[in-house]
Amino acid sequence: MAGVLTRREALLRSAGLAAASLIPADGFAAPARKPVQGDAIDAALQAKIAAKEIPGVVAMAANESSIAYQGAFGVRNISAATPMSTDTVFRVASMVKLLTSVAALQLVERGKLKLDEPAANLDPTLAAPQVLTGFDAKGTPQLRPAQKPITLRHLLTHTSGFSYPLWDPNVVRYLKALRGNPALPRRPLMFEPGTRWAYGGSIDNVGQLVEIAGGQGIDRYFSENITGPLGMNDTGFVITETQRARQASLHVRETNGKLVAKPFEKLAAPASFSGGGGIYSTAPDYLILLQALLNGGRLGRANILRADSVASMTTNQIGNIEAGVLKTANPGLSNDVDFFPGVHLRWGLGHMINLDPVREGRAAGSGTWAGLYNTYYWIDPKKRIAGVFMMQILPFADKPALAAYRQFERGIYHALGAA
Repeated sequence: MAGVLTRREALLRSAGLAAASLIPADGFAAPARKPVQGDAIDAALQAKIAAKEIPGVVAMAANESSIAYQGAFGVRNISAATPMSTDTVFRVASMVKLLTSVAALQLVERGKLKLDEPAANLDPTLAAPQVLTGFDAKGTPQLRPAQKPITLRHLLTHTSGFSYPLWDPNVVRYLKALRGNPALPRRPLMFEPGTRWAYGGSIDNVGQLVEIAGGQGIDRYFSENITGPLGMNDTGFVITETQRARQASLHVRETNGKLVAKPFEKLAAPASFSGGGGIYSTAPDYLILLQALLNGGRLGRANILRADSVASMTTNQIGNIEAGVLKTANPGLSNDVDFFPGVHLRWGLGHMINLDPVREGRAAGSGTWAGLYNTYYWIDPKKRIAGVFMMQILPFADKPALAAYRQFERGIYHALGAA
């Protein structure tokens, strides 16, 4: 199903927006871009499908006032051959971290959270953290008390010391030792807070802080403060049977390169929700959030953040600490991750940031991240464009999927330059 619609009203309807809703409350809106000429993008993505490199994808891009491109290609499930459509529901996993970061910054603006005070002041589970220094000859973990408290800034920037086992063999080794010695702390730090970067469960802790400071579960907080005001009606931790009928299946790439569709997860309401993963969304829904951030935190009548808070999300918060490169400890779930070889990467209060421009793509100072099942977004404040690229494939950082994503990004910037 190809891609560029020339009627702005039709584009907005497909994204769940009325034309008037894109005009901010003060009546100012950035000049609307005409939809890009997307024939080359369409052809490139169709070729990826025809070559069986990816089963299906929804790709969209927009500025703060209008959708520039949308396309849906391939199928939701290679076994059932259900066509992909722009309203397809995806498991976007860690892309919930952006929502959680927005929620935390809202509470900072309201004075209910502090960026640089000990997070244990609100969440006692973060008190007295222990740092893993190594293992003795018997494999027993060696720990010492952390010299610094963990702060919300550490958590938002992944400099807290928490690390995922998926990308850290020391965590894997520690968890094995923990099974034989339950007296050990459940989640030690891999380093002193603020001294290194590691991708881990920090945003899960941010979600807990949001629940404590916000006085309600994170699912309700999102609905009342972010997704509801923005009209993101297909974004949530639980989906309905109707939404399930629009969901894309997960496809696993086997060692021979073949993709195999997997059964859906069960539709069951979890007992609790995580600020770090486990959410569903659609490309149009997620793009609405990115449009609001491009517009300084405002879209239509919704005002989710102040402009200075939005700017902090794409401002380097970690100095000279390198970020963003991950070496897998479980190739079945993720490949090694280095989205931009040779590009200096840092972290803001919400996104990974490229300090250097990306060749044929995003400008320096753009924000980005992704979800485990190969869903991706970027937001480019300088060139005023944001994009989403959604697939359902494991392992993460799948090479053919990333190649398609990069080709889409290059196509968008080329088309915008030509325009």
